[in-house]
Parts: sequence; structure tokens; C-alpha cells
Amino acid sequence: MLNIDHFTYGWVTPTFAYLMSVIGSMLALRCMVRSRASGNHGGWLTAAAVALGGTGIWVMHFVAMLGFSVSEATIRYNVPVTLLSAVIAMGVVWLGLSIVVRRGWDSAALPVGGTITGLGVGAMHYAGMYAMRTDVTIIYEPLVVAVSLVIAVAASTAALWFALHIHGIWATIGAALLMGVAVTGMHYTGMMSMSAHTSMHAAHASGATAAQLLTPLIIGISMVTLILLMQVGITEAEDPNLTRPVNGQRASRYWPSGQN
Repeated sequence: MLNIDHFTYGWVTPTFAYLMSVIGSMLALRCMVRSRASGNHGGWLTAAAVALGGTGIWVMHFVAMLGFSVSEATIRYNVPVTLLSAVIAMGVVWLGLSIVVRRGWDSAALPVGGTITGLGVGAMHYAGMYAMRTDVTIIYEPLVVAVSLVIAVAASTAALWFALHIHGIWATIGAALLMGVAVTGMHYTGMMSMSAHTSMHAAHASGATAAQLLTPLIIGISMVTLILLMQVGITEAEDPNLTRPVNGQRASRYWPSGQN
């Protein structure tokens, strides 16, 4: 069995991965505040899915993978499968958010949405690992894989609960810090399920290196994150029905229907 190192560069990659997860989680939570306040679920739900699924989960995964190495092995990444894993991450987060927001009256909405999102996060993780090409044989321990999926479901359910109930910037920051621990914890638990073995039948590794993959990824996601930060920053997290001006004054009650 070959030696696997998840921290090739020490604590640099896990720290940066955790930071990306926290940023994505915090942006997603703020987008959900806007969604609840404005009633515009479509646009803000999509923004939240991109923030959490794209930055908080997908980018976190591949930043963490920069610190992954196997002794005597070459590691490359299949770009199309890697991009597919991003679509999976954002798609399942959007689906989970949609379920809990649009069916908030249903007590089953949160566990159903959390389970779908958690299994999707797990699918993203293992799709990302499937995108990895190496000239050794990788074997997964089923029990540890199952534990990582349980963590993903629990973390996703907690994230959706936070998205529905968190108010205030300090509460959002605290929730994002906890979500970052949960998401990165799921990642490293899944990674611990791996073992590497030499094999005469392993194919030659081909594809992009981690650095080649990460450079355009960082540029693209940084631009999207900047746009989301600007959008969140210039919009008010208030119910427009509560803040509509009446004769130059802000209304203190819901704007009566039928008035202009």
C-alpha cells in the first residue's frame, strides 16, 4: 500500500479550503436573507446555490486537493468530469433550497431537502474524485464513505435550517463558520476512506494538473464571488412591503393592497 498525504503543504491548503467554504456559506446565507425579504426566490436562490455549491463546496474541494499526493504516483484531472461535479454541486444545493423555501409549511421539507442536498454534496465529492486520474489503484473503504455521506446530509440539513432562520450579520458569520467546519469535515472524512495500491493494470495518468485546473477556476469563481458580493452589498435585506415610502416616510406596516 502506498503512502497518501492529505497535507502536502501543511495547513496551508486545509486553511484556505476552510476559508473558501466559510465565504461561500456566508454569501449563500446573505442571499437567502434577500430571498426571504424580497419574495424573489428565483434569482436569490440561484445566487445562493452558486455561492454555496460553487464556492463553498466545489472550490473548497479542489483547493483541498492541492494538498493531496500519493507517493510514487502522478495525479491529473479530467476537466469535463470536474466541471460536471460543479454542476452537480450547484444543482443539488438549488434543489434543496427550493424545497425548503417553497414548501416551508411542510414539516418534511427540511429533512427531505437536507437529504437531497447532502447526497448531492457527496455525489459532487466522489464525482470530483472520479475525475482524478492516477497511475495507481485507488480503493475506498465503504464504511468510511457511508460516514462521510451521513456528515454531508447532517451538514446540509443544518445549512438549510440556517438559511431559513438566521437573521443578522453576526449570526450569519457564526453559522458560516460552523458550516465551514461541517463541509470541510465531510471532505476530509471522505478522503480518509481512500487507500492507494500499485497495480500493473493502472492506466497512465492524463489530463490537467491541479495547478492547471485551479488557475482558471480561481479566476472564474473569484469573478462570480465578487459579483455576488456587490449584489448583496447594494441590496437591502428588508421586506419591500415594510419599507415602501408613504408621503416621504417609510411605512411601518405592510403596504395595503390596492394602493399605489
